[in-house]
Amino acid sequence: MSAVTLTNIVKKFGGFTAVHRMSMDIPDGSFVTLLGPSGCGKTTTLRMIAGLIDPSEGDIAIKGQRINDVPIHKRNLGLVFQNYALFPHKTIAENVAFGLKYRDISKADAEKKVKDALELVQLPHVSDRYPKQLSGGQQQRIALARAIVIEPDVLLLDEPLSALDANLREDMRVELKRIQHQIGITTVFVTHDQSEALAMSDRIVVMSNGRVEQIGSPEEVYNTPASEFVSRFLGISNILPATCRTVNGNGLDLELADFGQINVPKNRAPNVGEAGPAQLVIRAEKLFLTDKATPPDDRIALDGVVEAVDYQGQAARYFVRVGGHQLQAINMIDDHPFQEGAPVSVRFRPRDCAALPGAAA
Repeated sequence: MSAVTLTNIVKKFGGFTAVHRMSMDIPDGSFVTLLGPSGCGKTTTLRMIAGLIDPSEGDIAIKGQRINDVPIHKRNLGLVFQNYALFPHKTIAENVAFGLKYRDISKADAEKKVKDALELVQLPHVSDRYPKQLSGGQQQRIALARAIVIEPDVLLLDEPLSALDANLREDMRVELKRIQHQIGITTVFVTHDQSEALAMSDRIVVMSNGRVEQIGSPEEVYNTPASEFVSRFLGISNILPATCRTVNGNGLDLELADFGQINVPKNRAPNVGEAGPAQLVIRAEKLFLTDKATPPDDRIALDGVVEAVDYQGQAARYFVRVGGHQLQAINMIDDHPFQEGAPVSVRFRPRDCAALPGAAA
C-alpha cells in the first residue's frame, strides 16, 4: 500500500516552474529520500506534501485520500526542519507535548506519550530542561520526538541534520534510521548530501531542475545511473564517450579510444537499446592502480601515469592520464600512495561498468 501518492504534481511560482509534472508512490513504512542540489525542487515537493504550499496542478494523496484541500493541521503529519523550531520558553516535555494539545486525549495519556517519545530518542532524563540547555544533537532528537509523539501517518524531514557537525551528523543518521525502523513510520527525507541518502534510504528520488532523474534503491541509483546527471551527482564517476557496436543477450559491446572494446552487462545499461553513440561509466573506486610490474589478473589493464594525488588519510584520490583521458581513481592506501609522475597499471572489470546513451552526432 502507498502511504503517499503524487500524481502529475506541478508547482509554479509566477513564470518559474519549480516542479515539473512529478508522479511517484511512497510505500507504507519506507524511508524515501528526495536528493538533489539546491534549487532542484526537493524542498518544494516536501512542502506540498506537508500542506505548507499548494500544488499548481496535480493531486496529492495520503493513504489513498486526496489531501490537496486539507489544511496542514488536519493532515496528521510529523515535520522536522533544519532549525528544529523548539520553543525556548517551554521545557522539553512541554515542547514534545505541544502537538498533543489539540488532540482529544487525557493529561495522563499525553504524559505517557511524551515519556515514551523521549525514551525512543534516548533522552528520558531531560524533560524538565529548556532547549538552550541541550546540545545541537539533543535538540534535533527533541524535534524528532515532538514530530513522532502525535503518531503521524507520515514523517517529513527537511534537511534535519545539516546544522550538525560532521561526526555528530553521522551518529544522528544512524540513530534516525534506528528510530524509523523501530516504529515503522513512513518517512520522506530531504537532503543534498549523497552519503546521507545512500546510508539511510530504502528508495532515493534523484531530482534536478524540478524533474525526477531516477527513482530506485541506493544500489540501483549508484551502480546503474539512469542519466549523466545521476552518475555525476552521486559519487565520482569517469564518463567516457564510446560507440555501442552491438546489443545482445550478453550485454553491450562498447568501443572507445585507448580502451578498445568492453562488454558491459545489459542490466547495467537499461537505457541503451541499440548501436550508436554511448557513454561508458566507471566509478572512481572501481579503478584499481597497481605497479606496472604486477602480474596480469582477470581485470582489464591499461597503462597510465599519475598526474595528481589527493591524499585523504586512509585513501587517496588519483588523477591518472590514460591516453587522451584523465581518469579519477579512489584506492585505499596500504603503505604509501603513488607519487605524481609514477607509471601505473590502471585495472578494472567490465562487470563494474555501466553505460548511458551518448549524444547524437
